[in-house]
Amino acid sequence: MNPHLAAQLQSATTWILPVIFAVTFHEAAHGLVAYHFGDDTAARAGRLTLNPLRHVDPFGTVLLPAMLLLSGAGFLFGYAKPVPVNFGRLRHPRWDTVLVAAAGPGMNVLLAIISALLLYGVEWMPANTSRWALDNLGHSIQLNAVLCVFNMLPLPPLDGGRVAVGLLPAFLARPLARVEPYGMMILMLIFFLSFASVRSGLHFSLLGWLIGGPTAALIDLVLRLTGQGG
Repeated sequence: MNPHLAAQLQSATTWILPVIFAVTFHEAAHGLVAYHFGDDTAARAGRLTLNPLRHVDPFGTVLLPAMLLLSGAGFLFGYAKPVPVNFGRLRHPRWDTVLVAAAGPGMNVLLAIISALLLYGVEWMPANTSRWALDNLGHSIQLNAVLCVFNMLPLPPLDGGRVAVGLLPAFLARPLARVEPYGMMILMLIFFLSFASVRSGLHFSLLGWLIGGPTAALIDLVLRLTGQGG
């Protein structure tokens, strides 16, 4: 096997579990908080579970991260099938929507903290597995930080967009909410421009510019909170 390809495949194995855990727990958190506040849509759909097979999206959870990793795009991203939430069934739709939306990114922060704490146990592992475990945990911290920051961008239908709509005064919330039908097109444009600029050698990623600084700050905070920082 080509040594370069072998190295890429070995690196890919240290991303698989972090991606699956990050997107699965993110979506399950949305459903659990929605259920707590009165909406059982996710429960009736069988999505209140940590079984990744119920949340995995073949493209967003498997193919997209693999293509980004193997192509050297400069960033890694993935997503799961969104948990269905009927926001109109929440007991206090405006404020409960904010909490439901924030639950996913909040879960990613929690997973990053747990991963950082688990780093303390790596030294007790056999030498032949400690490197692999260290890479998995390091990637988990990075990926969960990226997912948190990305999802908190104030653009509907991202979680941050829903949080912003719930918190902003009506004269600002209404026009922002009207962006939602076009939100995915805007995101796809951002992804395309970021991928194209990196591949063309411009060394500038729009997506990296939007989330790079906040992600680095979040990772630094997680490491300091867990005693792993410098």
